[in-house]
Amino acid sequence: MRASRASPRGETEQRLLDAAERLLIQVGYASITTRTLAEEAGVNHGLVHYYFGSMEELFLRVLERFTQRLTERQRAMYAAPIPFIEKWREAMRYLDEDRPYQKIWWELQALAWNRPEYQPRVLLVHTVWRDAMRTAVSQAVGCYRLDTGPFSAEDWITLIVTMNTGVIHQRLSGIDEGHTSLLAAIERWMTTLDERAAHHSVPEG
Repeated sequence: MRASRASPRGETEQRLLDAAERLLIQVGYASITTRTLAEEAGVNHGLVHYYFGSMEELFLRVLERFTQRLTERQRAMYAAPIPFIEKWREAMRYLDEDRPYQKIWWELQALAWNRPEYQPRVLLVHTVWRDAMRTAVSQAVGCYRLDTGPFSAEDWITLIVTMNTGVIHQRLSGIDEGHTSLLAAIERWMTTLDERAAHHSVPEG
């Protein structure tokens, strides 16, 4: 049976999305014109607006596609049958490795600050990231007995997202002061929590 092939329109859309992703990382949305994008994709510049309606719509589609790829990876990692501390370490490695995506994410947040019609799309990306970690963080809060303190699982999610956002923003601005020390302190604290949880899970003989 012959494998199905992508339509010419679908192939062109993907080429434009791929080109826009590369250019957003390299030069940022403010420096991308219809012609430079079309040249990067190797297509007629008239196809940009024909397929996407506007450059802004194309950029948002890039962000949403990129987000889907990374959150699928993130969900698989959080669902893995390993201790939460290992998931945290992997997430922190992703925080370092995903800088190209983070640049696009912040670029398009800035775009939406003055374009209210795009803000719901950007907000949805934020919501997707929160949802990706919700189950794993809720389980960790229970396992580490953090639910007896002042913070709920949702509070912890907000704290993690806010910390990561701050780290990302500062790194994009060339600032890394204190990050290594902070992450090392969190690692030590989580190691203590993990050891305590393991001790409490051992049945008494």
